[in-house]
Amino acid sequence: MRTTLDEIAPRFRETAHSIGMAVAATVGEDGRPRTRVVQPVWEWADGALVGWVSTEAGSPKIADLHRTPALSLTYWTPAQDTATADCEVAVVTDDAERAATWERFLHAPGAARVDLSTHPAWDGPVDPAFGVLRLRPTRLRVMEGTLMTEGTGDLLTWRR
Repeated sequence: MRTTLDEIAPRFRETAHSIGMAVAATVGEDGRPRTRVVQPVWEWADGALVGWVSTEAGSPKIADLHRTPALSLTYWTPAQDTATADCEVAVVTDDAERAATWERFLHAPGAARVDLSTHPAWDGPVDPAFGVLRLRPTRLRVMEGTLMTEGTGDLLTWRR
């Protein structure tokens, strides 16, 4: 069912934070998809859904996103529940926003919470190796696994 952002964003965020890890795809230099596991934190405020991803500043992911500033990510549970977001991506270089993102992860709900100081390459939020991505969804999809396994359940979609 096509839905509004106001309807789907809280469900997407709840699903994402309950799972924590997502598989994210970017477009590599050769034009082929590249996937990796990421752990975004999502904020829903004032009618906007924004995701934040921590990453190595010199990672292939950053290089991919400089060429094609978009990624798709999917969360999945063994019960077949899924949440997918196609996003426009910006690489964040502002030290104040990087520090705010460091705190977002420390205080995130559920499985999205992580203490980034445990990462061996990062001495803190302004460490040159600490990278941050800001995600702005252009499409969201949330599906209850029971839709596949039992034929009942919700399928919500939204496009900007």
